Amino acid sequence: MDTIERIQPSSLFTIPGIKAAARVGNLLFVSGQVPLGPTGELVGIGDFRMQAEQVFSNLGAALKAGDSGFDRIIKLTSFFTDIGRDLPAFREVRDRHIASEHATASSAIQVAQLFHPAAWLEVEAVALCGN
Repeated sequence: MDTIERIQPSSLFTIPGIKAAARVGNLLFVSGQVPLGPTGELVGIGDFRMQAEQVFSNLGAALKAGDSGFDRIIKLTSFFTDIGRDLPAFREVRDRHIASEHATASSAIQVAQLFHPAAWLEVEAVALCGN
């Protein structure tokens, strides 16, 4: 039976009751990454692009801690508070981190609000990890 390895990189702010990722076998499940800096501050209030950069930085840290990377993502799920306004900027930031040859299954979902009213983006992923 596979065990669950719960992963929390020291570079990411720790939220009580939540780990950044969980690894089972060769699969890594990354929790929704939000625009929080390392001390828990909300980054980029009023600036979607800055929030997206922070989210992808956090996602990269979680992937790395789980022995994975952007090129190993199987499924990306993104949650927006205003998809019409923010999708073009999101695609630009995403495409700097995930090369076109590693394009993956993806969903973009609009929600009424995230964990904080000034947070505009959350991204979760499933990726291959290990050898």
